[in-house]
Amino acid sequence: MSNMSEMASTIEELRKCAAVISDAANWLAEKFSGDEAPEEPTPVKEPPLTLEAVRAVLADKSRAGHTTQIRSLLQKYGADKLSGVDPANYKALLADAEELNNAT
Repeated sequence: MSNMSEMASTIEELRKCAAVISDAANWLAEKFSGDEAPEEPTPVKEPPLTLEAVRAVLADKSRAGHTTQIRSLLQKYGADKLSGVDPANYKALLADAEELNNAT
C-alpha cells in the first residue's frame, strides 16, 4: 500500500504543478494577447518659450520686411519692446508673427 500512497502523492503533486503552469500560461496570455486597451502615451510637454527664442523669430521677421507689423504686435501685447511682453503671451505672439508670412 505504500507504493499506492506514494503514487497518489506523486499524482497530486503533478496536478498542483500543472495548475501552477496553467495559471502562469493564462497570465502570460492575458498580458500579451493585445485584448487590453493600450496604455496612452504620456503627452510630451513643450518646453517654455524663452525670450531669446522669441527674439530670434521676430528678428527674422523684421529682416524680412515686417518691422512695422512686429512693432504693432508688441503693442498688441502691451509692450514697446519684446522684454516688456509677458512670457505667458510668447506662444500667441509667435502665432501672430507667423501670420505675417501668410498676409503678404
